[in-house]
Formats: sequence, structure tokens, C-alpha cells
Amino acid sequence: MRRPATVITLLLAIGAAWLAARGPTSRAPYDAPTSNTPRTPIGSSAPARDDESILAAVRSHAQDAPVDGRGRVLRVLPDDREGNPHQRFLMQLDDGTTVLVAHNIALAPRLDGLAAGDLVEFRGDYVWNEKGGALHWTHRDPHGTHRDGWLRWRGRTYD
Repeated sequence: MRRPATVITLLLAIGAAWLAARGPTSRAPYDAPTSNTPRTPIGSSAPARDDESILAAVRSHAQDAPVDGRGRVLRVLPDDREGNPHQRFLMQLDDGTTVLVAHNIALAPRLDGLAAGDLVEFRGDYVWNEKGGALHWTHRDPHGTHRDGWLRWRGRTYD
């Protein structure tokens, strides 16, 4: 009679070890948004933001580093129409670094009316270059294999 209990205990231990080895998932749990309400992590009253992640990525010349932060729009550029269309703009970070934002408008809504001086929060991937770098993956991953990104502007999340 003790054998079924031993098997169940063993299976539970294997499952717990598997979950622990997996580590945290790449997707944060989110409250269900209303039409114009940005998503915020559950248990948080403010949008998630970590400017240090992008500043560290800039300093280390990182390639495809997952980052969060915010910056001010310096200049709105013409869309990149090669391949998937991307809305592009230059953004200045708190330390003065200029970053090109390439927001895939085939996968996420355009930020209509975006102008110089606007504050934009972001989650995406940073790629260093000699001009300051670029931010991309500011949209959901349609395949579910990459961390979702977003842009937040005027209280709305574009993902």
C-alpha cells in the first residue's frame, strides 16, 4: 500500500525540480487592460520601469539586450518601408544617449501624432552601434518565443 504514495511523492519531486530548473518565464502576468489603460504587472500600481537596464546595455555595447526605460523624442523620422514597415524616431535617454527606435507597425499600432519632446516608456531589445544604438522588439511576439515588448505614450500601451 505504501508504493502508490512513494510514486506520487517521486512524481511531485520531479515536477518541482523541473519547474525550479525552468526559472521564471519570460512573460510577466498582467492585469487585464481597459481600452486606454496601460498594462501593469500584477501587484504594481505604477508601470514597470528600469532605466538602469538600458543604460547598462549602452555602456557595455550590448547586442539584443532586453531593456526597459523611458526617453524623450528628439525627432520623428520617416517610416522604414523595407520589409516589415517600422515607425522610426530618435529618443534621448536620461544620460543624454540618443537611441533610434524602430517600432514594427505591421505587428503593433503606430503612435499617431508622436512629436519631439514627447516622453515614451518602452520595453524592447537594445542593439549597440557607434551612433548610440537602436531599440527594437517593441511589440508582442506573434510566435510566443520572445519576450513581448511595448511602447507607452500618452497613457496608452502600443504592443
